[in-house]
Amino acid sequence: MPRPVKVRRVCEEPKFTRFAPVGAGKFDAEVLTIEEYEVIRHVDYQKMTHEECALQMAISRTTVTEIYETARHKIADALINGKVLCIEGGNYRVCEGGECCADGCRSCDGTSCGESGADADA
Repeated sequence: MPRPVKVRRVCEEPKFTRFAPVGAGKFDAEVLTIEEYEVIRHVDYQKMTHEECALQMAISRTTVTEIYETARHKIADALINGKVLCIEGGNYRVCEGGECCADGCRSCDGTSCGESGADADA
């Protein structure tokens, strides 16, 4: 019996959830999950290592790597084949503020989340 999938922690849901090339067919779409978006945001945009991303999302480094590879393939498919890219769904929960481990969490009030004493692996 496989292990149950761990719920992934994300700082916030994306503000924009649909990207479409000019002239894209309305049925050609690639769906990126919220946790795939979060991994891309941390690794490629915020320049975190896979280990740092794993701590932030409360998952293992190997899981981050698997999610990252899947997300990059979906993004490449959308770009190369002119598909609409939709960001939706997944198995995640939104960070509630003081529980995260990085200063870059937009759900927090601007202070370091680590100041609350919360454990990153909680």
